[in-house]
Amino acid sequence: MKILVTGTEGYLGSLLAPELLRLGHELLAVDTGYYKAGWLYHGEGQTPRTLAKDLRHIEAADLEGIDAVVHMAELSNDPLGQLLPNITYDINHAGSVRLARLAKAAGVTRFVYMSSCSVYGAGGADVKDETSPVNPQTAYAECKVMVERDLLPLADDTFSPVFLRNATAFGASPRMRFDIVLNNLSGLAATQKQISMTSDGTPWRPLVHGLDIARAIICALTAPQENVHGQVFNVGSNEQNYRVREIAEVVAGAFPGCGLSFGEPGADTRSYRVNFDKIHSQLPGFRCEWNAERGAQQLAALFAQIGLTAEIFESRGFTRLKQLEYLLSTGQIDNDFYWRPLPVPAPAREGTPA
Repeated sequence: MKILVTGTEGYLGSLLAPELLRLGHELLAVDTGYYKAGWLYHGEGQTPRTLAKDLRHIEAADLEGIDAVVHMAELSNDPLGQLLPNITYDINHAGSVRLARLAKAAGVTRFVYMSSCSVYGAGGADVKDETSPVNPQTAYAECKVMVERDLLPLADDTFSPVFLRNATAFGASPRMRFDIVLNNLSGLAATQKQISMTSDGTPWRPLVHGLDIARAIICALTAPQENVHGQVFNVGSNEQNYRVREIAEVVAGAFPGCGLSFGEPGADTRSYRVNFDKIHSQLPGFRCEWNAERGAQQLAALFAQIGLTAEIFESRGFTRLKQLEYLLSTGQIDNDFYWRPLPVPAPAREGTPA
């Protein structure tokens, strides 16, 4: 299968791309390159040759001969979406819908879209499944809802969109992120030997390892059309609905000598538990191989091997908001998040010092 994957240099893309290549798929990788600074360790397997291109600049010619698209390249996480909502809507909503329409016109038959369980937002006491009402609390989550809404009418006999609502990701990746909950707590445990929660940790979060997300994507690409056509799947497992305080306790236990404390109830309204029965019953071959405990142990071993320091942990390359603020402040990207050409010094004239 010839597959176009956007966001191959991101946290999840750098896990997915080697798996697709290992399985023998032909891969056209696309990434604009915002996060090249965030390279934590040398990963396993092949890394694909990547087309350095903004999602919004993908053309019909890029999609010729493509059988399937996996679309992962959006501005990620909630603080960034709240800081710059207009850009988030431009890229995450308008850019994603444009790509899907181009793909359909080019004859692509399957379009796998990375959505998020964050669409459930302030979920209340009920456990959410794919039929539950959505309640997005942030621009990031709102865009996920809008893309699902606008892509579903494109579905027909020749074009099958599939929506994967991932739980909150965790685990090691060469393009590491330290701005997601389990990874962040693990970095604190490794570098400070102390996790000091600013809230009481009572909100619920479902978790899923990045490699299990890659496995779900591969299943969505290869499943019979009738299993996935126009379908929404929550990606995770029922056993991995945790309160944030439980995640902190698991992480502290994986890092010997790490202290742990909690604060008062926080103002964050995002709290939701999710049911994952559908993906396990309807996507042949899917199962989660990781849980929070195993993921924390993986990170503890990795951080010990590479000698993770506070300087590395806190550096901009591993936090989406910090990195994009840096690119903006240095003028490398403009206010619409397009790359600016950097000035090139004129060549020295003959006879003058270079």
